Amino acid sequence: MYPSVKNVVANEDYTLSIDFDNGESGTLDMKPFLDFGVFRKIKSYNAFKRVRVAFDTVEWDSGVDLDPEFVYSKSQGNKNSQS
Repeated sequence: MYPSVKNVVANEDYTLSIDFDNGESGTLDMKPFLDFGVFRKIKSYNAFKRVRVAFDTVEWDSGVDLDPEFVYSKSQGNKNSQS
């Protein structure tokens, strides 16, 4: 089981700053995905910045959402435990 997303903030460089419920935080770079499938809906920064936490993961008001496993594993290299 993967930790739930507690907070998400969209950054101008198309990364997401994410806080997890296990005390870790990380950065998820979405740039590599923005030219594919449903992710094209969030390619404009105006759409990208309308991100929120929904059902323990990341979701945009355009209907795009991310699998919790994807969110955690793709930001894993950047996660740091909060002291």
